[in-house]
Amino acid sequence: MPHDGSLLQAAVMFLLAAVLTVPLARRLQLGAVLGYLLAGVLIGPSVLKLVTDPESVARVSELGVVLLLFIIGLELSPRRLWVMRRSVFGVGLAQVLLTALAIGLVAWLAFAKSLSTAAVLGFGLALSSTAFGLQILAERKELTSPHGRLAFAILLFQDIAAIPLIALLPLLSGAGHLDTEEMDSRDVLLAVAVIGAVIVGGRYLLRPVFRVVLKAGLKEVSTATSLLVVIGTAWLMELAGVSMALGAFIAGLLLADSEYRHELEAQIEPFKGLLLGLFFMSVGMSADLGLLLREPVAVMVLTVMLMALKLPLLYLVGRFGGGLDRAHAIRLGIVLAAGGEFAFVVFKLAFEQGMLDARLHGLLVLGITLSMAVTPLLVLTLFRLFTLKPAPVEVPSEYARIEGDEPRVVVAGMGRMGQIVARVLRAQRVPFVALDTAVEMIEYGRSLGSMPLFYGDPLRPEILRAAKVDKAEFFIVATDDPETNLKTTELVKRLYPHIKVIARARNRQHVHRLLDLGAVPVRETFHSALEMSRQALLGLGLDEDKANARIRRFQRHDEEVLAAQHEVYDDHAAVIQTAREARAELETLFDSDPLEKKAVQ
Repeated sequence: MPHDGSLLQAAVMFLLAAVLTVPLARRLQLGAVLGYLLAGVLIGPSVLKLVTDPESVARVSELGVVLLLFIIGLELSPRRLWVMRRSVFGVGLAQVLLTALAIGLVAWLAFAKSLSTAAVLGFGLALSSTAFGLQILAERKELTSPHGRLAFAILLFQDIAAIPLIALLPLLSGAGHLDTEEMDSRDVLLAVAVIGAVIVGGRYLLRPVFRVVLKAGLKEVSTATSLLVVIGTAWLMELAGVSMALGAFIAGLLLADSEYRHELEAQIEPFKGLLLGLFFMSVGMSADLGLLLREPVAVMVLTVMLMALKLPLLYLVGRFGGGLDRAHAIRLGIVLAAGGEFAFVVFKLAFEQGMLDARLHGLLVLGITLSMAVTPLLVLTLFRLFTLKPAPVEVPSEYARIEGDEPRVVVAGMGRMGQIVARVLRAQRVPFVALDTAVEMIEYGRSLGSMPLFYGDPLRPEILRAAKVDKAEFFIVATDDPETNLKTTELVKRLYPHIKVIARARNRQHVHRLLDLGAVPVRETFHSALEMSRQALLGLGLDEDKANARIRRFQRHDEEVLAAQHEVYDDHAAVIQTAREARAELETLFDSDPLEKKAVQ
């Protein structure tokens, strides 16, 4: 290994490859995972030969999957797992069995493989990549979508199912026998004892340990403790012959209800990202491009067959088992159709047990890798063809039926700003109606008392009519989306020109657009920032009168500048010039303040 003598050199190679390829892949909307795979191929033994021993990297990179499953467990409390039992143990089991049966039959009947080899191929290729699938869903912010939640449940079952599959490989190969030499009852007892120790330790020992460590106030010790919990649990599980990934998942699950879960997640997250990247790079390095050049048809056929068999089955499982609509079920199939990281482990062990020959093992590794590489391209192209319909919102009839006296004010949006406006109006006994499209927000508002709060989209004219906007004097737009505020303001002013509209503004450019529509804009952070500045001036030594005067002067000056910029806001150069002039003018105003200045110490 001429290029692997220096650990520092190897680290530089990995980091440089990641820095060059991952941002490029993200920029091309191919996803970070494909960037890591490409980086691994480039520096691996098939291309530049900067790293010639992928096996030495694979062992360390497996920690990325371990940390990923720990964080998954951390975010999934036992209570939530019980709630998801139908998706995990129902839909997940159905997917694994149906896919394994289909692939196994093809291997047995079409390619004349033995029953044991066909079973290994079926179950191994039925598994999808947890790291890969969750990474894609996270990048697209679809983890909480219907297909994202079902994908998570299926992947979770696959990770659990991989453990008995790996344990049964010696029996399937015929190398293992049910005798005391190969399957000693002490091994089973050891595994049970270690799992029990992890459960008891996670429940009763970890919280006191974290309490002591965090009280010490040493950040590096806290990080070391978090890593010790994950890696130590994985190590114990491996000693007992159980999957490291399962051990990490159990440890995360036990700490899911802990008061330290957010601290743990923050400590582990950076290591998880780096090691997952290393894992995907090691997968790329293990790809035998020579085999691809020698037998391109065989590799392509294997890759296409894998995805062509899994995708329709995933669609059917998602559609009829998971209750997804057509678009969500297709997205589920696309994300999970590729092979998984546990397949590499299964097939490596099968190769060592003599169940797979070297050529078939190489084809499988290359086919799974290519299926992973193709998935971001499929996501990029096919997701656009199958657009998602917004999930129907179940709205109780009493929320949707707008009742009450004629309002003097209508408030659209009951978030942070809208709630304060509603409380002031209610305290002043001003009749008003509030609208929102979040059912949980309506439930919360009504739980505080008999609030006139209703479900309704202010962009629908019939909702505005039902809310009797024509009878109101003021319409307050308080949603947190600038475009929604603009569209609502435009609609209200067009339908009801007489009404005064007060609208929440995100920034100065938003102010100008609202002014053009005839609304009174209120900048959402301006007044709170002024109060923070006032408190800072008081703390720095100015008395209250002087601090209040400075803040009033700043506010008056800024509003004058904003009015002047409104005349030229579509001219970027003119806006920059007025801002520079305003800054110099403000400093002059403060310097010439007639109030006696007090030195700020």
